[in-house]
Amino acid sequence: MLAGFFANPASAYTVYVSNEKDNTVSVIDSNSMEVVGTIDVGQRPRGITISHDGKMIYVCVSDDDIIEIIDTATHKIIGSLPSGPDPELFVLSPDGKRLYVANEDDNMVTVIELASKKVLAEIPVGVEPEGMGISPDGTVVVSTSETTNMAHFIDTSSNRITDNVLVDSRPRFVEFKPDGSEVWVSAEIGGTVSVIDIASREVKQKINFELPGMSAESIQPVGVRITADGKKAYVALGPANHVAVVNTETYEVEKYVLVGQRVWQLAFTPDQKTIISTNGASNDVTFIDVTTDEPIQSITVGALPWAVVVAPN
Repeated sequence: MLAGFFANPASAYTVYVSNEKDNTVSVIDSNSMEVVGTIDVGQRPRGITISHDGKMIYVCVSDDDIIEIIDTATHKIIGSLPSGPDPELFVLSPDGKRLYVANEDDNMVTVIELASKKVLAEIPVGVEPEGMGISPDGTVVVSTSETTNMAHFIDTSSNRITDNVLVDSRPRFVEFKPDGSEVWVSAEIGGTVSVIDIASREVKQKINFELPGMSAESIQPVGVRITADGKKAYVALGPANHVAVVNTETYEVEKYVLVGQRVWQLAFTPDQKTIISTNGASNDVTFIDVTTDEPIQSITVGALPWAVVVAPN
């Protein structure tokens, strides 16, 4: 099944993984399931994303206080963006024109115009911002503050906060449902995912996780991804070493998928057939079949893999 799954050229993608400890980005070919390159970047790379045309990778190099730009054709660094201090996570606008960056050290969200490489706005938020999500129509950005324990709703036309929603302790990630009706916020220490209704700006559901033989303290939700059809959500559970599969209609956990150690972030392949987890403590990534929700293969990358993004070949 493994060979057949990856033999189809339509399923061949290039995967980029930021390695926080050794200051690199690993490049994986999903057809051969091998690391085919390593890109040296700045200090402490964490958040990573790709331009909508697939030509450029953006990497938060947190200890250098910038975002580096990598050409996907050459795998060379071709420039940088003025991110503000300690960029950790960011989100690209649907039109591909702006990056919204969480700056953990100064409690700001920085808005960067990509064409000019200039800062358009700095938006004060809560203490230690990290999670960043943007609505499908690009009108709302949500930033989480780890210490304030809030999700801040930002109007992208005015770059001002319109609502603050209290969630559980240490919120780490934001994911909008594809239809824009809900936003899911993971709470690492709280051990939950809060589902916020966009219309009312209120928490409508809290999702809890239980694994046999595992303490509640070790179940620490971080990365969240929702399928394009809006039917399933995947939640990385940190040191619990599992990815939870959640039914987005019932909010029930349907399965726990065993991956590597300290699973942190997640990314789908563009065809939505596979989701990939970064496993920081075991220095690998795990490919999971979205149809069966079974792990396919784990691949060793650099030291302390943090985030992952996928581009078509």
